[in-house]
Amino acid sequence: MRYRFVDHTADVAFEVFGRDLSELIENATLAFYEAFVYVDKLGESRRLDVNVEADSPDYLLYNWLNELLFAFDTKFFGGKRVDCVRVKENDILKAEGVIVGDSLKPEIVKVEPKAITLHNFEVEKKNGVWRAYVVVDI
Repeated sequence: MRYRFVDHTADVAFEVFGRDLSELIENATLAFYEAFVYVDKLGESRRLDVNVEADSPDYLLYNWLNELLFAFDTKFFGGKRVDCVRVKENDILKAEGVIVGDSLKPEIVKVEPKAITLHNFEVEKKNGVWRAYVVVDI
């Protein structure tokens, strides 16, 4: 299972899984766009390059999702697929990747995300599998 949506009273919540941080971020990207966009109606004429860094896996994913939200709001970009995500682990974690998608039109947007929240935000590695829990304010 790559991700699953979790019932939430007022927001959108999802749980994401991955064998490593790269796969976790890729799957979180797919979950984000599936939550807010009719992905099957998107073309593949645009690309978004994402580069973030952080001092922990939690903030690496948090920063990544905020970049997606920023592109959604300011560039009207919706992602259809993730070409690649690479995570480099040194003193500071760095993630870079390419998302392929298209321009958002009102009829493609399910609901508009407002903020990636830190409410119950969690990234953990358990039994060799990475797991994250994310709540997005709508």
